[in-house]
Amino acid sequence: MKTNKAYIKLIEKYNANNYLPLPVVLTRGKGVWVWDVEGKKYIDMLSSYSALNQGHCHPKIIKALKSQASRLTLTSRAFHHDMLAHFTKKLCALTGYEKALPMNSGAEAVETAIKVSRKWGYHKKGVKKDCAEIIVCENNFHGRTTTIVGFSSEKQYRDGFGPFAPGFTIIPYNNPGALQTAINENTIGFMVEPIQGEGGVIVPDKGYLKSCYDICKKNNVLFIADEIQTGLGRTGKLFACDYETVRPDIVIVGKALSGGAYPVSAILCDNPIIDVLHPGDHGSTFGANPLASAIAMAALDVIVQEKLPQRAYTLGNWFRERLRKIDSSAMKEVRGKGLLIGVELTKEARPYCEALMKQGILAKETHKMVIRFAPPLIVKKQELQWALPRIEEVLKTH
Repeated sequence: MKTNKAYIKLIEKYNANNYLPLPVVLTRGKGVWVWDVEGKKYIDMLSSYSALNQGHCHPKIIKALKSQASRLTLTSRAFHHDMLAHFTKKLCALTGYEKALPMNSGAEAVETAIKVSRKWGYHKKGVKKDCAEIIVCENNFHGRTTTIVGFSSEKQYRDGFGPFAPGFTIIPYNNPGALQTAINENTIGFMVEPIQGEGGVIVPDKGYLKSCYDICKKNNVLFIADEIQTGLGRTGKLFACDYETVRPDIVIVGKALSGGAYPVSAILCDNPIIDVLHPGDHGSTFGANPLASAIAMAALDVIVQEKLPQRAYTLGNWFRERLRKIDSSAMKEVRGKGLLIGVELTKEARPYCEALMKQGILAKETHKMVIRFAPPLIVKKQELQWALPRIEEVLKTH
């Protein structure tokens, strides 16, 4: 098998039909570039939904992976291991939180945040048993578990998967007044994406996060920021909440924590919140295993040493302005922060993404009408300059 079509035919025969990928089969990656099975080269403008902030197969991350994989990969949490001590110390030192609770996938970390905040609500706030409520926003995307899709406002994410867990109230995004109105004596948390990535790269008004944070503080409600996609440099700051100097009570991280090499996620918070947990309350066989810990440490080192947030800020501002200068009737709006950029179109985005693929650019549609451009944060200006005329050609001619 040497063609994309041959591989896709085999994939469609044996793999569940739960994604609609672009018709390309990738076999190798380095930095911001990937190659398909036919040898064609592409620039990656998705970064695996921001899991590849450090780029494909970053040598420091791969070196850490190989070194640890030959020494110790898994102990479960039945025993301590040396890498966990180093990993959690590094993660807490970088982010300024007292404790980390590592898991594997982003969805697991969201579930962890839900469990911790509920237990905090019962044991610390004094909410009546089984009455705790968490406020979330319309158009949210926090993961794919049944609990999480149960509080999605996207019909397809819910269709056929009920019954759903109670305890969630959905309010409009970018509306602090709606949050204030929704809070009651049983409210224990407000979970929000600083920028709604899967929702179409929706950037709220300046001051929205700070207003919501202040409302939460006034009402003894936990402010829970889902920074799985926006965190660890993607938006031009370590966290997107940093733009408004908001320090969430709980931060959820994942994706780039892995360096694109292995699933790693975590929640970050301080002792008065996390100390509601006791041995046996929550766990994961693979969570924070030695291999994951070594990889995550290398991934964090790359973010800091290569100044990826600063690169995302500078290049993102430049790239957005260049995209805005494209004169195309197909374009409605360019928005985003750092190198998380959405180009909203007047037509469905899928055909444009397929046309970009033919030009050697891999980007993906989100919410039908938006093309998301989110290259690895190691991208060079020259590489973006290479992509721009090709993006312009597609936006003008299709």
